[in-house]
Amino acid sequence: GIAADVKKRLRQHQSGAGAKYTRSHLPVTLVYQECLPDKPAALRREYAIKQLPRAKKLQLVAEYQHSLTK
Repeated sequence: GIAADVKKRLRQHQSGAGAKYTRSHLPVTLVYQECLPDKPAALRREYAIKQLPRAKKLQLVAEYQHSLTK
Protein backbone atom coordinates (compact mmCIF):
# COMPACT_ATOMS: atom_id res chain seq x y z
CA GLY A 1 0.00 0.00 0.00
CA ILE A 2 0.93 3.64 0.00
CA ALA A 3 1.21 6.01 2.95
CA ALA A 4 2.43 9.55 3.52
CA ASP A 5 3.58 8.58 7.03
CA VAL A 6 4.96 5.04 6.89
CA LYS A 7 5.68 4.78 10.63
CA LYS A 8 2.13 5.85 11.49
CA ARG A 9 0.65 3.37 8.99
CA LEU A 10 2.79 0.54 10.36
CA ARG A 11 1.58 1.35 13.90
CA GLN A 12 -2.02 1.23 12.62
CA HIS A 13 -1.43 -2.19 11.10
CA GLN A 14 0.29 -3.46 14.27
CA SER A 15 -2.64 -2.31 16.42
CA GLY A 16 -5.14 -4.15 14.21
CA ALA A 17 -6.59 -0.91 12.81
CA GLY A 18 -5.13 -1.45 9.35
CA ALA A 19 -6.49 -3.39 6.40
CA LYS A 20 -8.56 -6.53 6.94
CA TYR A 21 -5.73 -8.74 5.65
CA THR A 22 -3.18 -7.37 8.12
CA ARG A 23 -5.59 -7.65 11.06
CA SER A 24 -5.69 -11.39 10.54
CA HIS A 25 -1.92 -11.75 9.86
CA LEU A 26 -0.27 -10.04 12.82
CA PRO A 27 2.45 -9.18 13.60
CA VAL A 28 3.21 -7.09 10.53
CA THR A 29 6.81 -6.39 9.51
CA LEU A 30 7.87 -3.74 7.02
CA VAL A 31 10.29 -5.35 4.56
CA TYR A 32 10.34 -2.85 1.70
CA GLN A 33 9.59 0.79 1.03
CA GLU A 34 10.21 3.40 -1.64
CA CYS A 35 9.88 7.18 -1.63
CA LEU A 36 8.16 8.64 -4.67
CA PRO A 37 7.43 12.27 -5.55
CA ASP A 38 3.64 12.14 -5.43
CA LYS A 39 0.58 9.95 -4.91
CA PRO A 40 -0.02 9.14 -8.60
CA ALA A 41 3.59 7.94 -8.95
CA ALA A 42 3.20 5.84 -5.78
CA LEU A 43 -0.02 4.26 -7.08
CA ARG A 44 1.62 3.43 -10.41
CA ARG A 45 4.62 1.87 -8.66
CA GLU A 46 2.42 -0.12 -6.28
CA TYR A 47 0.48 -1.48 -9.27
CA ALA A 48 3.71 -2.36 -11.10
CA ILE A 49 5.05 -4.23 -8.06
CA LYS A 50 1.80 -6.13 -7.63
CA GLN A 51 2.06 -7.29 -11.24
CA LEU A 52 5.50 -8.83 -10.65
CA PRO A 53 5.81 -12.58 -10.18
CA ARG A 54 6.53 -13.70 -6.61
CA ALA A 55 10.19 -14.45 -7.41
CA LYS A 56 10.75 -10.89 -8.65
CA LYS A 57 9.06 -9.45 -5.55
CA LEU A 58 11.31 -11.54 -3.32
CA GLN A 59 14.33 -10.37 -5.30
CA LEU A 60 13.23 -6.74 -4.90
CA VAL A 61 12.91 -7.19 -1.12
CA ALA A 62 16.26 -9.01 -0.88
CA GLU A 63 18.04 -6.23 -2.79
CA TYR A 64 16.39 -3.60 -0.59
CA GLN A 65 17.36 -5.45 2.61
CA HIS A 66 20.93 -5.83 1.29
CA SER A 67 21.12 -2.09 0.58
CA LEU A 68 20.20 -1.37 4.21
CA THR A 69 23.14 -3.38 5.51
CA LYS A 70 25.77 -1.51 3.47
